[in-house]
Amino acid sequence: MTVPPVCATRVSMRHTVLLAWVMLVLAPFGGHAQAPDAHAPDPRPAGERSPPSPASERSSPPAEAARPPADANRLPADATTHQTIDLPGRTLRFTATAGAIRLADEHGAPQADVAFIAFQQEDADHHTRPVTFVFNGGPGMASGWLNVGAVGPWRVKLVSQPSASPDPQPNAETWLDFTDLVFIDPPGTGYSRVLATGDEARRRIWSVDGDIALLAETVRRWVDRNDRSLSPKFILGESYGGFRGPRLVRRLASEEGVGVSGLVLLSPLLDAHEESGFADPFGWADRLPAVAAAARATHGPVSRADLADVEQYAATDYLADFLRGVRDPAAVERMSTRVAALTGLDPALVRRYQGRLDNDVVLHELAGAEHRVGSVYDATIQSADPFPHRPVSQYPDPVVEGFKPAVTSAMVALYHRFGWRPEGVYHLENDAIFGHWDWGRGMGRPQSLTALQAALALDPRLKVLVAHGLFDLRTPYFTTARLLAQMPDFGGTDRLRLAVYPGGHMFYSEDASRAAFRDDARGLYGG
Repeated sequence: MTVPPVCATRVSMRHTVLLAWVMLVLAPFGGHAQAPDAHAPDPRPAGERSPPSPASERSSPPAEAARPPADANRLPADATTHQTIDLPGRTLRFTATAGAIRLADEHGAPQADVAFIAFQQEDADHHTRPVTFVFNGGPGMASGWLNVGAVGPWRVKLVSQPSASPDPQPNAETWLDFTDLVFIDPPGTGYSRVLATGDEARRRIWSVDGDIALLAETVRRWVDRNDRSLSPKFILGESYGGFRGPRLVRRLASEEGVGVSGLVLLSPLLDAHEESGFADPFGWADRLPAVAAAARATHGPVSRADLADVEQYAATDYLADFLRGVRDPAAVERMSTRVAALTGLDPALVRRYQGRLDNDVVLHELAGAEHRVGSVYDATIQSADPFPHRPVSQYPDPVVEGFKPAVTSAMVALYHRFGWRPEGVYHLENDAIFGHWDWGRGMGRPQSLTALQAALALDPRLKVLVAHGLFDLRTPYFTTARLLAQMPDFGGTDRLRLAVYPGGHMFYSEDASRAAFRDDARGLYGG
């Protein structure tokens, strides 16, 4: 109820007293205000949300003054079960532990309960058996995407259909053959919880630096708890998890005394500057090979080798004409003609946009004649356009919104199988985290290339595999190719490798790409 301003309405003394008496009587029965639904869809297409403004310009998260004591929110005790799965040519026996690690501040006040699922091969020598710590992105995504989508012992088929079966089946491409796996959910994702009270504490947890400090401590605590200090350690991070990866390597080594042997970055965002380059020619050039790949995929299989002509143009003449600007009609005509030829899009359409094709245009035009729209995460995965008579419209992303229900339900089913049943909702995606994320101070945007370069320079044994999908417009593979080309040669051609597979941001939804990715990753582990 909105109370009118005093200047517009007079409230009698009798009404005032009555209102005060009612509020006094009802006060003991007051409850928490209902929190915003973390699963409520953002009206913008997934992946096209603008990065949040600086913390000082954002609204604060809801007040937590009435938050119950931390022990009232405590997650269940760790639960360990013995599991066996039969796969082609082998049988895997392992333990599955679902649990949480409580983190506190320097005064001992609880800050967060960080949930994890750990799969460890039985009867293995923990002094030599590798262990991999797995993180997803967002920020605001749980590790369930990689758990039941790519590398865990069970997986669900990822199809753009919310009603698809969520029943997890044995995963022939699991990495458990060559490494133990620990899937970690940052606070606010999965079943992990923020326990700290006050806006400042939450801002610290949901920030670039605070997130890395918290996750590094979680890794070290798990290592100590499970006597894995002598095990080779690896990190697998997807999307923003790929941004986390290099920073975690440096933080673990410098602050937690934990060395990392290898790093796998899947569809990583290595430089957040790429998120806000309105007039930056690199952003437009980086997308061009992915757009051409998606367009050519309508005619048959596509590999990176098939895009050599697009990559060459994007890195040379396209940039030169872009820099000449839109007031140079000859440059605009050259760009429009060449882009149309490379992508197969309507020349008149490309000319209208002066050779600069943003994601909205591409995703509507690739299958616009059939009134379908594509996903920014994989431009070849499409759904019916809910608003076919609009040239550009907002719609649920076919990948994130199409895959999410099956992945969420599969994760809950696994937790129940392991006998770990927290109260509350499992958050595969929590948009509130992204909305309140503190990206840091100052004019610059954060990046992890410096951390990656420092880690490679410091440790000559560290190896890195960077993996991308051809059709990903969210974090285009050509962006990473361009950035990695600026890295010094630290010796050994196999220390830093970029692999590109058919598929999108979650290219592991494609059976052949998931298998190839597993084989490439296994080489990183030396087996």
